[in-house]
Amino acid sequence: MVTDGPIGERIRIYRRRRGLSQRELAGLVDRSESWLSQVERGVRSVDRLSVLIDIARVLKTSVETLAGQPFDLAPNGAPELSGLGAIRTALSAYPGLGLSPPPTGNLDDVARMAAEAHIRYQAADYGAAATILPRLITNIDAYVVECQPSELQRALEVQNEVYVATAKLVTKVGDGHLAWIAADRAATAAARAESPTLRAAAAYQLSCAFLKLDRIDAAEQVAIGSAESIVDDGPISLSLQGALFLIGSVIAARRSDQREAADRLRRAQYLADVLGVDGNYGWTAFGPTNVAIHQISAATEFGNASRAIELSEAMDTSGLPAGLRSRRAQVHIDTAWAYSQGREDAAVVVNLLEAERIAPQTVRYNIIVRELLREMLKRERRSATPGLRALATRAGVLR
Repeated sequence: MVTDGPIGERIRIYRRRRGLSQRELAGLVDRSESWLSQVERGVRSVDRLSVLIDIARVLKTSVETLAGQPFDLAPNGAPELSGLGAIRTALSAYPGLGLSPPPTGNLDDVARMAAEAHIRYQAADYGAAATILPRLITNIDAYVVECQPSELQRALEVQNEVYVATAKLVTKVGDGHLAWIAADRAATAAARAESPTLRAAAAYQLSCAFLKLDRIDAAEQVAIGSAESIVDDGPISLSLQGALFLIGSVIAARRSDQREAADRLRRAQYLADVLGVDGNYGWTAFGPTNVAIHQISAATEFGNASRAIELSEAMDTSGLPAGLRSRRAQVHIDTAWAYSQGREDAAVVVNLLEAERIAPQTVRYNIIVRELLREMLKRERRSATPGLRALATRAGVLR
């Protein structure tokens, strides 16, 4: 029995014992060959228990054998955010069919609360955003159904903003199917409003939802097609176009296409330079600093840990708007991932603790963080990583 080494190495050994190529095993578990290659090289983690179960079944071994730890510490995603059930219920209400109550308050109130939901999300206060969104969803849907024709355009704009915020949150802490529903409704509102800006905002969320569902081709088609269709050069349009190229770079990295990822980062950099500031137009957080953060992410994704660490050491996030705590925390999460590739566990813990200091919920609901913690717990030397167990407990990895 293979008892030592990281999970990717175990999968590689058992795959070879079964006489399977990477392409064959990846196909049998409905993943790409590049994804499996990254797992075996330790660049990516198997971040879902269902996937690990499928791999164990194909390789005719147990989940515990592949994970190298008890079943209850195997990959199982993140804990469900309180309030996510209420969002599911709200998405199941259809005011046009008489299945939800009439709107309360007024459209200005809904618009203000939609902005608050975006603010809470960007501050990584996911619990507060989840508390706000259910009533917003039912209210704005009812408004769109019942409003006067003169109010419809604005109601559709607010509806798009509500569903974009919802898609962001459930992509981060929920499931891909729920994110797809929310993003699709944002796209429907944008189409009815005949707004290119709203369409671009919805396209970004659709791409993120497809990516979470591992529908890489669909995510790429939506992101790049939408980015290249934008012709306006106002700040919001530049920011949305840049954000679409950034998610396009993430998609290319998932496909292990370094050339395409670099090209999309270059195009995003050009747009950020034209914009000239670390703005937050259209709730995109787009600007030069966000491009630099994605460059760190790309280097880490490709397993170029030394480059990622070099970039992170030169990173200055002070120019970001004050509320963008999740973006600041992401730098330390990516840096921790880079250090983990060289098994520098003390540096991993230091960076995760800093990410937690900046935005605790970002750490708790980040799949990569949870897998880093699980891997380090398997090889733990308490004298070298004294804060590891407490951090893992707060993240819900240890009970």
